[in-house]
Amino acid sequence: MAKLILSMDGLVLKEIPLTKERTTIGRKPHNDIQIDNLAVSGEHAVIVTILNDCFLEDLGSTNGTLVNGNPVKKHFLQNNDVVELGKYRLKFVGEAPAPAATAEKADFEKTMVLRPSAMKAAADQAKAMGAGGAEAARASAAQQVAASASAAGTVDRDARTPTHAMHTPTPTPPPAAAPAPAAAPRSGHPLGAIQILSGGNAGKELELAKPLTTLGKPGVQVAVLTRRPQGYFITHVEGANPPTVNGHAIGTAPHALKDHDVIELAGVKMEFFLKG
Repeated sequence: MAKLILSMDGLVLKEIPLTKERTTIGRKPHNDIQIDNLAVSGEHAVIVTILNDCFLEDLGSTNGTLVNGNPVKKHFLQNNDVVELGKYRLKFVGEAPAPAATAEKADFEKTMVLRPSAMKAAADQAKAMGAGGAEAARASAAQQVAASASAAGTVDRDARTPTHAMHTPTPTPPPAAAPAPAAAPRSGHPLGAIQILSGGNAGKELELAKPLTTLGKPGVQVAVLTRRPQGYFITHVEGANPPTVNGHAIGTAPHALKDHDVIELAGVKMEFFLKG
């Protein structure tokens, strides 16, 4: 579990586990992390936790929020990041992955971009499933790419599709098993997808079969799409302005998506729809 270590002048004051979806920081008593100092605004910042990812957002504070000495509005927190609020420091300690999982994650860029790439499914599944399902994820990605060249992709720095993955056989389900779509959401809701409506990738589709999919352009505008028992939600995590849904900017809280909603993110329009 990720946590924050609060300190001042090198003295550790306390540790705060990030167990909530939204952890507020500020001077007023109702905040989850109260820092009673005039340099800290009444409602200074918030940390949004989605699965194993944490995002810091400054809430328009008077003195601003620094991460590793740099002012930020929205920031994807990484292990050992130091959030500075006046004289106070909040060190972010991420959940330590298994060594094998760390090696797998190093193969893939975390942020999805809207362009064709053969590693789309592999990157999504490696991120969502960790080391235990990484090889299966890569094999599945290779088979999907062979069947269709229209999949949207993720940034892939150094990863290459293993040759053996192209020949990994698909397990045959037992004869007595009831047939069911392999990628259907466990919640029972229809599988969601997005179709790109503008830009060079217009017409491309991306299935939202994983619990979390990150979309956008780092440093410009980033959002995450999450699959929950109640359906699909979009949350703004980086950029000066939030994405829009049907022409209206979403707020800071996760925004529920409906069939055929039109999302505009990082200058690209896309349609969310349910594959019934």
